Amino acid sequence: MTICSISTAPGIGAIAIVRVSGPQAFDIVGKLTRADSRFGEWPARTAHYCGLYDGAQLVDEVVMVKYAAPHSYDGEDMVEISCHGSRYIQQKILELLLQGGCRLAERGEFTMRAFMNGKMDLPQAEAVGDLIDSQSESAHHLAVNQLKGGVSRTIADLRDRFIQLAALLELELDFSEEEVEFADREKFMQLLSELKKEVQRLVASFHSGNALKNGIPVAIVGKPNVGKSTLLNALLDDDRAIVSDIPGTTRDTVEDTLTVGGTQFRVIDTAGIRQSADTIEQSGIERSFRAMEKADVILYLVDASETPSEVTAELGRLREEFSLNEKKIFLIINKIDKTSIEKNQFISGIKDAEILAISAKNRQNVSDILAALSRYAEACAAGDHTLLTNARHYDLMRGIAADITRIEEGFATGLPTDLVAIDVRSALDKLGQLTGTITDNDVLNTIFGKFCIGK
Repeated sequence: MTICSISTAPGIGAIAIVRVSGPQAFDIVGKLTRADSRFGEWPARTAHYCGLYDGAQLVDEVVMVKYAAPHSYDGEDMVEISCHGSRYIQQKILELLLQGGCRLAERGEFTMRAFMNGKMDLPQAEAVGDLIDSQSESAHHLAVNQLKGGVSRTIADLRDRFIQLAALLELELDFSEEEVEFADREKFMQLLSELKKEVQRLVASFHSGNALKNGIPVAIVGKPNVGKSTLLNALLDDDRAIVSDIPGTTRDTVEDTLTVGGTQFRVIDTAGIRQSADTIEQSGIERSFRAMEKADVILYLVDASETPSEVTAELGRLREEFSLNEKKIFLIINKIDKTSIEKNQFISGIKDAEILAISAKNRQNVSDILAALSRYAEACAAGDHTLLTNARHYDLMRGIAADITRIEEGFATGLPTDLVAIDVRSALDKLGQLTGTITDNDVLNTIFGKFCIGK
């Protein structure tokens, strides 16, 4: 069936693109042009200017490009019509195409056809959606890497090594009646160990990959009236949060996004942490704790008048109570414009926390925080290794890690080889689901249903 849709964003613009794809694409579009345009003679992948007509009535003067199968985005005959961005013109062209025999494309149908026609595998198709949704340089970089096959190559390598495992097991099964264990058990265990290490790395990479894709969560934490809202406004260069000398002004989390060095951060201003009888303020403090637990980065803000011992004790309590040891903590000493302070005084008592001294009110040294966040993001993305960014990939990879654990346990407990082989085949099955060689219609509909119409 030939499909059509508007592929540009809704609304009025200088130009809109209407896309037509399928076996009758050339015939349907050709009937909307005049004979003197010689539409049928146009070579593929060249742009041509011509009129588009409803009978004798000119609808618009457009630029069209023909793509002959299989050399098109979705592997089918395709025409892209660039028209003026009037809503009326866009809808009129769609109406004429529908009258000619097209049907409206569903969400993501062009990309689904590209997948079904072998133009891309499933991770690459998912990367198209990520590329469209990318809001920062880091998210864009991750999507482009996946679109170019970075994840696919990693999965293909894993699959090849699992096939080697399966082959070694089959060799042993071939001699099972003679009760002979194959000589290459050591090679098998070495392969399994390498696979385990790579799968564990991929599973662990999802945390960083997902954060770089969707924005790294950063919580500004501290006692009341230490300048947390002032710092949020300084980082955003905007009066986003209410600032007051009255302690406890912030009673809910205030969140906004900040892009530093091409990476997006989701910065959260929290209510000041203290004991309070005010039920509303206490509710805000509990939200502060939840924000702190979910954050990857903690900006722990203190007043420069506080003593190092006070800061050390409170930060130590928070570390223990909220399991902050896995998070990146920056100790931010604020209000240095009011108190003479040397940040070195804090170094001996504060472990594993980078210490910065600022005046949020005067925007003094706030750039140091931005630079520190940028360094953190660079560390997350460091190296040439593939990062998982997709929850579906993450879930399947965790399943593969569980299969490897069962394989190890099977050998440790003397499980028969044919039962161990079941877990190897299970891992291969999950790798097939990752790339789309093993497909489920519900999964495909879920993936492509998230796309915009026209893509």
